[in-house]
Amino acid sequence: MEITPEISVDRQVIQSYGEGGFRISGVVIRGSVIVLPDHSLAWGIVRPEDVTIESLTPVIDAEPKVELLLLGCGRRQMMLADALLEALKRVRLTAEPMDTGAACRTYNVLLAEDRRVAAALIAPISSTSQ
Repeated sequence: MEITPEISVDRQVIQSYGEGGFRISGVVIRGSVIVLPDHSLAWGIVRPEDVTIESLTPVIDAEPKVELLLLGCGRRQMMLADALLEALKRVRLTAEPMDTGAACRTYNVLLAEDRRVAAALIAPISSTSQ
């Protein structure tokens, strides 16, 4: 039985993630990545504590506006700094931190529902390094 959601071919679907990278709509991206419905780009963030409002500029500037940002924190969920939460609130962007695997799965589900979602995903690395 096919359970893959029907998603338009022009959308960025996260197909897999793993040690150090992602496969998004057939393209392998090494390292962390920002995924928007219509394009993906490399993201130079390695640790959740390195995330700043400036590092999220591609999400903030996206048109049409993103309504929800899923922040994949690597192998485990981490809380966002209060200063970052306040900055996101000022630009009217809701962020949900979770582990990267959960963020990938949730992104695909919301994308299939045609939601304006983005994912900022920190590439999972071995648990001894994180």
